[in-house]
Amino acid sequence: MPFRPSRAPHAAFSLLEVMIAIGIFFMAIFAILELTSRSLGNARSLQHTFVDPSTLAAEFTLTNRLEEGSVSEEFGDFFPGARWTRNVVLESTNGLYRVDFIVEQTIDRRIVESRLSILMYRPDSVTTASGAATGSGAGRTTR
Repeated sequence: MPFRPSRAPHAAFSLLEVMIAIGIFFMAIFAILELTSRSLGNARSLQHTFVDPSTLAAEFTLTNRLEEGSVSEEFGDFFPGARWTRNVVLESTNGLYRVDFIVEQTIDRRIVESRLSILMYRPDSVTTASGAATGSGAGRTTR
């Protein structure tokens, strides 16, 4: 009597075949993600760069004494066609100043303006009787 198995063999994938298929799938997904990431980075680099006034504010906060008034300059070679203006105003007689930064940049024949205002407490900045601040110590009496 010939041997007959009681059940028919099942057709299925082995564990090794499933692991290889999953590995190929993830390699394809990561390649697509890398391609998308590079494309987005290239598109971002083609966009216009706007000048942020917070960099001016960060540099200006390093000063110990302030003078009321307005200063306006260009950025030069770093950002051609961009100008910045700084206006320092004494807000209170105790040494509290408001500093307004305005950055104007020409992009595609239109002017883009960015504004930033900060408050700075600098009691070492001496004020004269008229309320104007001087950074040199003028108006200070020494004994």
